[in-house]
Amino acid sequence: MGIRGQVRTRDGWAVQHAVVTMTDMTGAQVLRAAVDENGAVRTEAALAPGPYTVIVTAVGYAPVASTALVTASGRAEVGTVVLARQGGVELPPPGVWSLDPAHSSVSAVAQHLGISSVHGRFKEFGGRIEIFEDGGEGSHERSRVDAVIGAASIDTGNALRDKHLKSPDFLDVERFPEITYRSTRLTPVGPDRWTVHGQLSLRGVVRDVDLDLSYLGTGPDPWGGVRAAFRATTELSREDYAMNYNQVVQAGISAIGATLRVELDIQAVQGENLPEA
Repeated sequence: MGIRGQVRTRDGWAVQHAVVTMTDMTGAQVLRAAVDENGAVRTEAALAPGPYTVIVTAVGYAPVASTALVTASGRAEVGTVVLARQGGVELPPPGVWSLDPAHSSVSAVAQHLGISSVHGRFKEFGGRIEIFEDGGEGSHERSRVDAVIGAASIDTGNALRDKHLKSPDFLDVERFPEITYRSTRLTPVGPDRWTVHGQLSLRGVVRDVDLDLSYLGTGPDPWGGVRAAFRATTELSREDYAMNYNQVVQAGISAIGATLRVELDIQAVQGENLPEA
């Protein structure tokens, strides 16, 4: 008897603070119940048979209304109700998430001779993402990202080029072994897109850098953990970080372009520790 159902996010997580309200066709409230820690609602009092309106609300989420039919047994099954973030904004569940280098990539692309691209990647990096509890408007924007990259781990597939990139002409890895990024705030720009505002420290120079971030979703992994996936891009000017070396070939074309496109494909594991796999 009563009402049965579950309240979940788009990724399948329980919305533990949701409230379920039922009204009859005249608009009179006949039931109001909070979900349990698993996002489930289950009441025992029998309801009069007939159609009802079910409204599910939760702080930070857009309300959902649907029609439910109470059968002769006095029970209504509403199934799984999916709530979207208020304004459509999505992030992983709150808490700490650790970057998994084994299943992530940090790469940069530079134009070469004005006609093609040189691709490089950093093989050593780590970081931490902290998602704040959604307590209403603006709370998610306080979530933060901290990342560290080993500058000497640059790999472009050419040993001579990599040696030059590690030299004082470019990354100067002896003096500046780490590249760091620390976010200052997040701004939502779409249902699953954010602008991450932060500061990048490279070669001892600190500049404001914004990342265009897409949140790709969350799910379980084969090792018993929970993972979230992101993709982020930005563009950097080499000259902003005192990497002014260049070689001009015919027709005034630079051998290496002044702009670097940075591409991040990130998996993060819920919690402080990463799996070995």
